[in-house]
Parts: sequence; C-alpha cells; structure tokens
Amino acid sequence: MQYSARAGAKNFDLKGLEEAINYAKLRNVSVYLALNTLIKNDEFNDALNLIAQAYKLGIDAVIVQDYGICCTLLKHFPDLPLHASTQMTIHSLEGAKQLEKLGFKRAILARELPINEIEFIHSNTNIELETFIHGALCISYSGQCLLSSMIGGRSGNRGKCAQACRLPYELICKENNTCINKGYLLSPKDLCGLDFIPSLIDIGVASLKIEGRLKSPEYVAIVTKIYRKYIDLALSEAEYKIDEKDIKDLMQVFNRGGFSTGHLDTHANTDLIFKEKPNNMGIYIGNVAGYNASKGYITLNLNDNIEIGDTICLENEDSKYRVSELMINNKNIDSAFDGQIVKIGRMKGNIKPGDKIFKLESKTLSRVAKSSYSHENKKIKLDCLIIIKKDYPIVLEITSPENCSFKIALPKYPTNAINNPITKERIIAQISKTGNTPFEFNNIDVELDDNLYVNISDLNELRRNALDEVSNYLITKSKRTIKTKMPKLELKKYTKNKTRKKISLLLNLLDVNTNYSELEDIDCVYLPLRYFSKSEYSNIIKNICNSFNTYIYMPTIIKGNYRNLYINTIDKSVQNYNIKGFVVSSIGQINLLEKYKDNYEFIGNYTLNVFNDVSVNGYNRLGLNTITLSPELNKSDIKTICDTVKPKIELIVYGNIPVMTTGYCFLGNSNKCYPDCKSRCEDNCTYYLKDRLGLNFRILPNNIQTITTIYNSKTTSIDHTDLNIDRVRIDILDENILEINNIIKTVKSGKRLGGKDYTNGNFVRNV
Repeated sequence: MQYSARAGAKNFDLKGLEEAINYAKLRNVSVYLALNTLIKNDEFNDALNLIAQAYKLGIDAVIVQDYGICCTLLKHFPDLPLHASTQMTIHSLEGAKQLEKLGFKRAILARELPINEIEFIHSNTNIELETFIHGALCISYSGQCLLSSMIGGRSGNRGKCAQACRLPYELICKENNTCINKGYLLSPKDLCGLDFIPSLIDIGVASLKIEGRLKSPEYVAIVTKIYRKYIDLALSEAEYKIDEKDIKDLMQVFNRGGFSTGHLDTHANTDLIFKEKPNNMGIYIGNVAGYNASKGYITLNLNDNIEIGDTICLENEDSKYRVSELMINNKNIDSAFDGQIVKIGRMKGNIKPGDKIFKLESKTLSRVAKSSYSHENKKIKLDCLIIIKKDYPIVLEITSPENCSFKIALPKYPTNAINNPITKERIIAQISKTGNTPFEFNNIDVELDDNLYVNISDLNELRRNALDEVSNYLITKSKRTIKTKMPKLELKKYTKNKTRKKISLLLNLLDVNTNYSELEDIDCVYLPLRYFSKSEYSNIIKNICNSFNTYIYMPTIIKGNYRNLYINTIDKSVQNYNIKGFVVSSIGQINLLEKYKDNYEFIGNYTLNVFNDVSVNGYNRLGLNTITLSPELNKSDIKTICDTVKPKIELIVYGNIPVMTTGYCFLGNSNKCYPDCKSRCEDNCTYYLKDRLGLNFRILPNNIQTITTIYNSKTTSIDHTDLNIDRVRIDILDENILEINNIIKTVKSGKRLGGKDYTNGNFVRNV
C-alpha cells in the first residue's frame, strides 16, 4: 500500500488488499494496515481515504507513525485499533503511558529496549506491547534516522530509505588523523531472539514481530515456521530447547555474518555489528583448496552439505553461482556431505586458493519452504450433521468454532436403492473431502434412513455450497460501514501579525573556557540536559540563564535506567537556574514533564517529525506552545504549514542536522558502556565517520546512556526570508563565539551561508 515504510516493495492495491483481507479472514488471521510514514498536507486526504477503504474492507488495525494521522483516526475511527509504529520511537514507560492515555491499543517498541525495560513498561501500563524478535536491525532508533534523507533525498521516514547504513565507513580521530576502525561500521547483524521467547511470553508481550519486508517467500515461510514452533514450545509444558538445525536453517535463508541478540539482553552486546559485509552471508561450506581455471573446477573439503541446484558465492566476488556440476573422484554426483572432498564445475572469475565459499541458498530448504505455502496449512475445524431422509431434501448443518450454525438444503431427494444403498461411511468420506480449502471437518454425524441412494455429485455440491456459506459469513462479518461524514483536511489561511522572528540558539557542546555572555542578538538559548548534571558547568549555565531566556534541551532518548537521574537533574535545575521552559524531544516527555506544563513553555523538537497541520495542532493540544518542523520538509511544505496554523512555528535554519541517534558506541563497539572504553568518551578528541566520498560525519558519544549522535557532514543553511515563521533556530556544534555571532547576523538578515561545506538540505527538494 501507499504510505508504508517499504515504498520500494511491490505493495497491495485496493483490490489486492481486499483479496488479502478476505484470504486472512477465512483463516482466522488478523490483518494490519501499515501506514507508518510521515504524511504531507497535500497527501493527507488521500491517506485518510485509503484508511477508510481498508476500514470498510475489515482491516483489524492500522500501524501509524504520523501524529496527525493518529489524531484523526482516534477521533473519527474510535473502533479501529491503532498501533504505534516503531517509527514513533516509543522507548520508555512515559511514551507507552502517553499512547495509552491517547487511546492507542498497541505500541510497537523501539528495537533498542532490553528485556528488563520491556517488562517494566508492561508492568506499569495496560497498552499492548509488540517487540521485534527476528530480522534486520537499524543502527539508529527508528524514526530518528535522517541519513538517507539528508545525503540523498530518500527519506526512511517516508519509506524510501536507501540504506546508507549498509555502506563502508572509517572511524577517524581528528586530532591525530588516525583511522581507529573501518568497514561496514553502521551495519548490524540480523536479530535472532529465539532464546528470549519464553521470557517475553512470561512478561506478557502481546506480539512478536518478524522483520520480513522485501524478503523472499521462502524466507518468510522458514522463519515464521520456526518461530511458530518455539512459541508453541514455550507455551507447552515441554522443556524449552533450541534445535541447532533450526538455527542453521535460519542462517541459511538469511544472515549478515551470523546473528545477534540485538538489544534484548541486559548485558553489553559487543557483537552487534558485522563490519566485513553488509548483505547475506549464507553458510560457510569450505575454502578453495585448488582451482583449475581452464576447466573451471574448484576443489574443496566440505564443511557442510551441498547438492546440484544450490546457490553459492565466494568471499571476494559479488557473483552468485548455481551449482550445476558436482564431482567426487571425477564422478558426477547429485549431492555431497560434510567432510567429503568435492569438485564444483563451471566456475569462472577471480578465484584463488584459500577463498572462502558460502552457500547462499539451499535447494532442499527452498523446496521445503515452497511446499509449505503451496497448499493449505491452517485449517478451521467444523462440525456437521448431514440428514438424508426418505421424501425429504438432503440437508447439511454446520457449526463453526464460534458456534454459528448454517443449514444448507439441496433441492434434491434421495431415491430408493436398487443394489448399493449409500452408507454412513461413504457419506462421511465424501463430505470430508475439503481439499485445498481453509476448512476441515472435525466431527461428522449422519442421520440416514435405510436403503437410500444418493448421487456422489449431490454430496459434493452440498459440501461446496455449505463451505461457500461459511466462507461468505466469515468474510462478510468483518466488513464495516462508515456511519459518519469522512474527515477531510481543509487548509485555511490565517492572518498573522508580522513580528520580528525570534532567534533560538542550540549549543550542542559547551566549553568551560568560553564566555557565552558575548553572544549577540539572540532571544533564547537551548542547553542539553546532560550539562545540568555536571557541576563543572554550573557557572556557565548560570551565566547563560542570567543573560538569555534559557530552555532545557531534552535528549531524544531517555533510557529507563536513567529516568530517575534525569528527573532529579531537571528538578534541581529548575530550582537552581532561571529556566524558561523545555525543548521536548519525544512524545513520552510530555508525560514526563507534566508537572511543569503550567509554568514553563514547552517547545516541540524536530525529532517529533511534524509534517502537517494536524500534527502541529495535535501537539499544541498536548501542551506544546511552539512546534519545530521536520528538516525533511521543503520550502513549499513549510510555507503551507506556516500560513495555515495558529500555533507558533520554529524552523532550523542553520546547523549540522543529526542524521542518526543510535544506542551504540562506535568507540567501544558495544551498545552499553563498560570500563575499558569509557575513557575514550572523555579524552576530548573529535571523532568522525568518513564515507566513501571522503565526507566526514561528526559523532558525539554520550557515556551516560551510551547514546551516540551522528551529525550531517554538511551544514544546513536556509534562506527563510519568505517564510512566515515565528522562530528561527541555529544549531551550534564546534563554532566559536566569533563564528556564532557572524552566523546570527547572516540568519537575522534572512540570508544563507554558501559554499561546498553548506547545503540546503531538503529545502529545495522532495523526499
């Protein structure tokens, strides 16, 4: 469908959606509409129309990211369950509570949550929780990645991610220009969470999510079959023990250098990234022992089974080979086994002894997978009674698992038997032939008068008619009608008093040796919360608070085990400093900061991903006085919003935009800090990720929570002259006071800075 997080996939049209919903309903399977991208004003009504069509067709829930869409559905479709996409970055108890308060049924949690935090959230809320259990991981918190958008105009928040995280990078220390690490440093291994299934079930997680979009049907078949097996095992009384063959099958269908437990474990994961290769590795089957280039023969000692029809590749080549010739002692064979020495024929390319060989696809496993979805596996059990009485029409009564009854009469009568009267056994055998339908009969009772004859074709017709009746009922009962007028976004221009645009300044980094009172012509300063917990910055903060309207800039992520630390820091800060308000960076922080709402100004940060008027107004109703628009919007989109909403609008017009917020430390190669790596965070060095084009993406590690922020390699600078915005925001990273004051002058004049180090970002393009 449109507006899903996989815009590049072969998605359903409305006809296909109806067929899919009907197919699922016949098998008692729920269907959710993934409409989990950000929606622009000019797309809003189209998106609502799509949801309305899905609503009428019987969709069971909608998975959403865009807050404007959320507000509209909660108001106008209250009986349609709403699931918060992982793109909403729900990573805390406060986030889950806020969704529950709004009326969401389920929250799909951020992948970065360990199992103890999931348990904590579940124990303190009533909202359903869904967690990822298998498949590809993003290195960034979902919903907080702008890398693909900023460097290529393809937004992950719009379902168009170009997967820049799967490209090679070097980790550079600026001070001594040394390369600390290199490879596919942003490319996580796929998650495999089989070990955690019993615990997640015990916690009360409602749903386990397998990432499977853009994967093959064989992948989906194998992975879902294996996870179904272990969910059932965990729910049984049997010992929970994982078969290594199942792990091997999962590895065979797709893996990136093995599997990872992701962030589910409470211990540090130093094995999250596989920097050698970003795509499917397959299974290692041996090294090239010899290569006859003229004949195209590779000799190897097998480390795993192989057969004709398997697909293999070599570590230093992108080419794939279908095994079409396999030999032992120059004798052609169909298959060979672990430990045998074989020759593989018809191999050409840059092949040399020692190269590792991997099996990318198993012919046998693919055949098993295909057989699993080529016929019906999920059958609904029915009970029935067939009545065959003399001088009465033949009748079939069916009872479904929901205790719904269906009575089908065939306008045909049994006749007196001449030689072979029909038997109960023959009737049961014929009625049982449900074939490739989603039904099977659990119990068949027969009331049969003696010495009667019935055509077998009549029994077949009766069975077909009865199953059609049940099918129509199961499909029809899920359909809905829209009883109220469909909502529609109508943009109305508001006449705003033209006032001077206020200038906000975000200081991402504070320097104890800088006199910030020398800043000129700014109205307010945003200071990151982390500095308020460090005593060495108290004098600087006091100086800034006494000189300017100062706001606490909340971090995008507040992990559960640091929640109390940050709450205490906030409480002390508002007591000790002249604080005017907060820059709120996640929906959960509205709940976290509830007690300050009446006396302090709340500014919605760009991390809320505001894309349309309805989102602006919705967040305003939650208490946000000013809304910072997403840096993914272009000039036309921004202008429309500014001209059609009453709440105050802020726009980032200068700065290195954060392109990733990740729960991973590139210095310590882990998702949690540990003593051996902590010193690197505090050595006052400047670190960059350098890409293939030589562009440097600044990284800021934070050892309080092990959160790393990656900033764009180019500085966004925007001409805001024609925009009717209330505030312009300047984001400062490494600039000194003189540079900052020059930037302020440029911004105040409405101009932008130009040159190879600057970019308009998405201001002049569509994402």
